[in-house]
Parts: sequence; C-alpha cells; structure tokens
Amino acid sequence: MTIEGKTASGPNRRLRLGMVGGGRGAFIGAVHRIAARLDDRYELRAGALSSDPERARVSGADLFLPPERCYASFAEMARAEAARDDGIDVVSIVTPNHLHHDAAKAFLEAGIHVICDKPLTTTVEDAEDLAAAVERSGLVFALTHNYTGYPMVRQARAMVAAGDLGALRVVQVEYPQDWLSTRLEESGQKQAQWRTDPARSGIAGCVGDIGTHAFQLAEFVTGLRCTRLAADLTAFVEGRRLDDNAHMMLRFGNGARGMLWASQVAPGHENGLRLRVYGDKGGLEWFQEQPNHLRFSPLGEPPRTITRGGPGSDGAAAHATRIPSGHPEGYLEGFAQIYRDAADLIVARMGGAAAGAPAALVPTVRDGVRGVRFIHAAVESSRRDAAWVEL
Repeated sequence: MTIEGKTASGPNRRLRLGMVGGGRGAFIGAVHRIAARLDDRYELRAGALSSDPERARVSGADLFLPPERCYASFAEMARAEAARDDGIDVVSIVTPNHLHHDAAKAFLEAGIHVICDKPLTTTVEDAEDLAAAVERSGLVFALTHNYTGYPMVRQARAMVAAGDLGALRVVQVEYPQDWLSTRLEESGQKQAQWRTDPARSGIAGCVGDIGTHAFQLAEFVTGLRCTRLAADLTAFVEGRRLDDNAHMMLRFGNGARGMLWASQVAPGHENGLRLRVYGDKGGLEWFQEQPNHLRFSPLGEPPRTITRGGPGSDGAAAHATRIPSGHPEGYLEGFAQIYRDAADLIVARMGGAAAGAPAALVPTVRDGVRGVRFIHAAVESSRRDAAWVEL
C-alpha cells in the first residue's frame, strides 16, 4: 500500500514538518528550523507561527510558506494538515511553556508526530495527560533537551555505562548565565518578558528554563535517578516574580550525592553549563562552552583530555559527529542530532520497523514528565525553607 510520498518501508522523501510558534521576534524557532535542515531530513511545509493572526501570516511569508498553509491557530492547523494528502508528518512546538500541552495534544490526536521544546508543560497534571496521549497515539514524541545530542556528552554517558568511573559517588552540575541580572523584562525584550511571567513560564523561572537542562543532563550521563532534593530558589532582582537563581542538593538512588546550581544573575557567565561526575575509579568533566573536549581523570593517573573524533572517543560520539575534529561543533549540531534521531524514529514507526539504537537516546515525553516533577519539587522544597522533597 502506498500514499503520496510514502511506502510500506517508510517515506522516500524528506519528512514534512510544521511549526507552532517561532515567528517574527522569536529566538528558538529559528534554531529549530536550522537544526531540522542540517541533515536534510525535514522540509518546512506549514506553520501556525504566532498567536497573532497577522504576525502568523507575515512570518509564514518570511519562510516562503504557501498562504493557505499559514494558519491562525494550532487547532486549525492540526485539523487542516491531518486532512491533506500531503499533510505534515511531524510538528515542532516552539511556543512559550504554557502552550505546549494543548498544542502537542491537538497534533497527537490528529495523528501527527511531535517534537516539543522543553519544559514539557507547566503543571504535573498536564505533563501526565500529555504522556497518556502519546501512549494512546503510538506516535513519536521527542523533547529537545539539545545537550544530550552533543558528541562528548554521549561519550561521557557511554564511559559511565562501561564502568570507567566505577561506582558513582558525586554528581555536580551547574548552569550559570548573566542575561537577567537586571530587569530586562521591562525593556520589551520578548524572551525576558515571557520567561519571567508566571502565566507563560509556569511556577519557576530560572529552574524551568535552564535548571531543567542541568538536571536532565546529570541523569542522562550518569544513568542515575534523583530521588530527593533540597532547593533554595531566589529572585534576586527586585520586583521579579519568578526565581533567577537556584541552589540544590540532590540524592540519587544508588546513594550518590549531588549539587545543582542554576543562575541567570551571574555576571561573567554566558551559557556555562558544566557537569562533573566522580566514581571510585575516576572522574569526568564536560563544559558546554568547550564542547569538543571531555576531561577524564582515572584514579591515580594523570588527567587526560578526550577530543571529539580523537583517540579515545568511541562510536557513541562518532554517531553524533558531522565534521572533522578540530572544527567547532556544538549548539546547533546538538539540536540537529535530536532532530536526526527523531527522524530515524519517525521513519521507522511509519515503516513498522525498529529504529537504530542511537535513536533511543532521544528524550521522550516521560523525560519531560520527570522534568516537570523536578521543577515542582524544587519550588515546593524552597517554599518549605529548603526542606528535603521526594522526587
């Protein structure tokens, strides 16, 4: 059986992509569009690019979309695209947080695969509802925790799994920035406005925006699950309604201890995501601003630097590598890796086959649920004067 552009073994063409959000003035939408095209697996065909109908129209024209496929709402887009013979296969949700649930669910119910920016939703109830919708649909749902797509992050995960660090004892992760050190939200800057607005961002600011990246990275690399946390969240900038700094202690299921610091009021830091993991046989350190290097310190031996594509890097890193070692590769390629692995999952699902093992590393809706639970646990703990809260 075949339909337009599809065969029993999956599509023999680029995947048809739609986008919700990401119009004029947006930041992350352009990142997603670049990432989707980097490996030539997707083609943007439709969009509901803004909640403002006129901005949605002109944003679609900017991207050379046909006028009839520039929609005024995601609900209209889901219905219309599901009814077309050449309708989209997958949609990217790149709106502020409060719209993720309703938009993603509309497309799942229309039979369309979903790639969604993080955090998954603003409430635990919505997160669980979306997870149930994914399970009912049988569709692919990918969450763009893009740092999991970096080659040396996957290298670190493989080394931990292989036992190179031994039994894990200590996990330290931090993500400092400085861009919200003043009340930037009062200047009209769109990204600052919605990220500091509880109605659009949810119950947390810094923790939901970048703390979730730090938390997910720690669990992704170590394979451990945090079971309890104690959090101290602060809004240092006067008048700000959501946190802009967070300190946390973490406890993991195997008995390991951890610390997490996330801040958007740390002058001198741009995107300083850093992970350190220590076991009884050695330690690892990775820094996002120097993403092609992984520092490995076997106990009793001199530390060594493993470089992307160099001696010591393995197949996990090679799968996520596009260019020769020594050339910078990072943020956009990390996003692109999530899109490429998601494409493998979608193509396999369309053809009724199993995807390759690397595609299984794509963060799922269940990872998203865990991230939302992390946010809510951190807020609850801080409200209780940094009391320990079960996760």
